[in-house]
Amino acid sequence: MERIVGRYTGTEKGTLLIAFGAMHGNEPAGVKALESIFVALENEPARNPGFQFKGRLLGLIGNVKAYKKGVRFIEKDLNRQWTLDNVALAKTTPSDALPPELQELKKLLEIIEQEIESYQPEKIVILDLHTTTAHGGIFTLPAEDKDSEQIALQLHAPVIKGLLKGIAGTTLHYFIQDNFKHKISAVTFESGQHEEPLSVNRAIAAIINCLRTIACIKQDDVESKHDNMLKEYSAQLPKLSQLLYVHPIASGDNFVMHPGFKNFQEISAGQILAHDKNGEIKAKENGRILMPLYQKQGEDGFFLIRPVDGY
Repeated sequence: MERIVGRYTGTEKGTLLIAFGAMHGNEPAGVKALESIFVALENEPARNPGFQFKGRLLGLIGNVKAYKKGVRFIEKDLNRQWTLDNVALAKTTPSDALPPELQELKKLLEIIEQEIESYQPEKIVILDLHTTTAHGGIFTLPAEDKDSEQIALQLHAPVIKGLLKGIAGTTLHYFIQDNFKHKISAVTFESGQHEEPLSVNRAIAAIINCLRTIACIKQDDVESKHDNMLKEYSAQLPKLSQLLYVHPIASGDNFVMHPGFKNFQEISAGQILAHDKNGEIKAKENGRILMPLYQKQGEDGFFLIRPVDGY
């Protein structure tokens, strides 16, 4: 039960929205946002007698062990473990024989599969809530299908395409149509810097906008402040960008990101971004930097993106 933040079921059958917070244990904003959402949903009918909820919202903590310790992960990044091989291993192996992050994955799978079986939703939508170590911008990552991209575009935050080709084993790689009988879409939302108080507010706004987009709640029941908060923060950011490059980190690289970089900051080819045991790491081309790593744990040093013309 400590993994389940809350569950809210409407009077009418609809979409099952499964929202994750703290897939990385040092990112508490998503959990706090979900806690606030469930309180608001319980109180909304008294405040707004015409309020109707269609479908079900399930809020889950991703990595409970890491969340309790306030660290990104215990042994391995849980958001790189969602491969078919790992899922098969987790399902067929006793929990006490699995490494920590696969124990977490096993528990999540059990809850999710039980939820789908008991509710039999019309559709499943995954919303994975994250924050970053760097300041600067919020953004959305859709799974590589049109429905996921449309949901992402309605969250009023910059959309990054192609990022899934630079990494592997994320929730967006696993929660796809090939792996489920029900229709399914998946989106990741990055709401800001880990410790920034407004990251919680932006995550709340993203959850509410997602609920509206997938018709769990009506347009009339969404206050404009939730749209405006995200629109204002994203006003000067590109609406759609494409991945150019991801810098992987291996054990023993001694990677150190140079200080001061922010999400979406423009960088130039040849600019020094970081250094490791082999020396300086320079940008290979012009672009914008995303998710520069300013914490000890992590498998990706930084991402380079380029805005798509016409957006």
